[in-house]
Amino acid sequence: PTGYMENSVSYSAIEDVQLLSWENAPKYCLQLTIPGGTVLLQAANSYLRDQWFHSLQWKKKIYKYKKVLSNPSRWEVVLKEIRTLVDMALTSPLQDDSINQAPLEIVSKLLSENTNLTTQEHENIIVAIAPLLENNHPPPDLCEFFCKHCRERPRSMVVIEVFTPVVQRILKHNMDFGKCPRLRLFTQEYILALNELNAGMEVVKKFIQSMHGPTGHCPHPRVLPNLVAVCLAAIYSCYEEFINSRDNSPSLKEIRNGCQQPCDRKPTLPLRLLHPSPDLVSQEATLSEARLKSVVVASSEIHVEVEHTSTAKPALTASAGNDSEPNLIDCLMVSPACSTMSIELGPQADRTLGCYVEILKLLSDYDDWRPSLASLLQPIPFPKEALAHEKFTKELKYVIQRFAEDPRQEVHSCLLSVRAGKDGWFQLYSPGGVACDDDGELFASMVHILMGSCYKTKKFLLSLAENKLGPCMLLALRGNQTMVEILCLMLEYNIIDNNDTQLQIISTLESTGVGKRMYEQLCDRQRELKELQRKGGPTRLTLPSKSTDADLARLLSSGSFGNLENLSLAFTNVTSACAEHLIKLPSLKQLNLWSTQFGDAGLRLLSEHLTMLQVLNLCETPVTDAGLLALSSMKSLCSLNMNSTKLSADTYEDLKAKLPNLKEVDVRYTEAW
Repeated sequence: PTGYMENSVSYSAIEDVQLLSWENAPKYCLQLTIPGGTVLLQAANSYLRDQWFHSLQWKKKIYKYKKVLSNPSRWEVVLKEIRTLVDMALTSPLQDDSINQAPLEIVSKLLSENTNLTTQEHENIIVAIAPLLENNHPPPDLCEFFCKHCRERPRSMVVIEVFTPVVQRILKHNMDFGKCPRLRLFTQEYILALNELNAGMEVVKKFIQSMHGPTGHCPHPRVLPNLVAVCLAAIYSCYEEFINSRDNSPSLKEIRNGCQQPCDRKPTLPLRLLHPSPDLVSQEATLSEARLKSVVVASSEIHVEVEHTSTAKPALTASAGNDSEPNLIDCLMVSPACSTMSIELGPQADRTLGCYVEILKLLSDYDDWRPSLASLLQPIPFPKEALAHEKFTKELKYVIQRFAEDPRQEVHSCLLSVRAGKDGWFQLYSPGGVACDDDGELFASMVHILMGSCYKTKKFLLSLAENKLGPCMLLALRGNQTMVEILCLMLEYNIIDNNDTQLQIISTLESTGVGKRMYEQLCDRQRELKELQRKGGPTRLTLPSKSTDADLARLLSSGSFGNLENLSLAFTNVTSACAEHLIKLPSLKQLNLWSTQFGDAGLRLLSEHLTMLQVLNLCETPVTDAGLLALSSMKSLCSLNMNSTKLSADTYEDLKAKLPNLKEVDVRYTEAW
């Protein structure tokens, strides 16, 4: 061992270690060759000799039990031998995982080779090996046996008394269900067994509470990802039969075209296809008649009914000619020109779906789990059949609502899509989306919280104007204050270029009391801005130290600052909230925010509106990479001070590449220094 001391002499390392074969010559000792010579370590010698003898004795016993249990005659004797084997494993002085795994593997093999055991014999064996399961995962074959027991006897006391600690250990310590899929399947069947008890979901709820713990923060980081993995797999299994039948059922393109083409696939499942009249495709292509057609796809577990109108949009009809499979979300958009799909699951699949969607709802109620849950669900990890199922999307709406109500950006930002061109929960639950089943209340709630996260960014408003302007105007017409504010911001930031659309928005705003009031305030602000630009005013302004956001707002509203080019707020108490006033200074070229509390949100707003800014001082401000990256759009920047900020080296390189006019940069006391 490193640093071994002998007679005040330190041996820093061992050059060579030779262990003579204990099996051939157990009388020999361990000899250690070290720089100072050969030293006999009696303690190490005695310990290794004992370990070797115990190991040899264990191997003999394991061989004996394998031989005895390979040909069972009387099961009461077999049960006694299993108990003895378990006791021997628990009392063995050997510290090795294989010591406890060996009896489990023996029992697993025994059960797989004897399938005619009675239920009582099954339970006796499970109770006998229960002590070994407290600290060890069951092997795959044993997991299969446990799954079968959960399915056949969900009300057995073994499920509660023996399986509960085993499943708790799996959820707390398992690192990858991909490597151990049967552990996940066992956990899935165990939860379904709990749901079959008299109390049903109340028992499941108490189990989830026990996994989280009594405090506000779960001490086990693997519990949530493992629970979500189990839920996703269980929900997928509810639609698995229909998913597997995709190759033998009409594709979405065929359904939309009326399935007039003969199907030459070899059916592997009992599917029945009712063909409509063959002239449906031509009718949809010409858009001349409004006839309703339907296609029914049925199996033993799933019933799907698709209704089509012949008034489909030209774009939708054109895409039908494409060889690529159309997106289900696009096909199911709720509009007069689109399809409606209803899916009915069998009784068992319906119970499974209800159980695991309820678990997702329970998980979303925990504040500490919600950020991770939102991140895991952001890519929409559900099959398209689930998204087409009205019951599923209606139940999952509770989870999305919880995300929309959470003020933390890492939670509600997951409502948006993972990347551009891919739908997110925001699109699915907005009016016209496949999952929207209300008049836009959830959509308004999502827009309200996302506006706070985006800090009224033009990019978000542009996306709403391009894709959701109609729903926004409809909700504003019904008096929704969030949507009224959205429409006013679109006018204020010149998001809408079309004059007719602008007039329609103005008419919508003037149709309600709240809209009329906010539109009048917008007009007053616009008049004040034009008057500000006309009057001019000073070109330089410095606020006293300790000034606040309110002080700055009062100052800018009391005079004319249309010519203000240089503004110093150094050593004041202003925050990101003052950005709303700063963006109304059209001539501003130099801004000093040294040692203020101006953060990322304000920086993002400045980057969108003050594109002519040339000098910016952010020294000793709490800005991070999230806000500094937004500066890449300010192409006029010549001087930038980021001294003592949380700037990273990667962000600094990115800014240098995207700001061609940047000549003076201060990055001292940052990671990029």
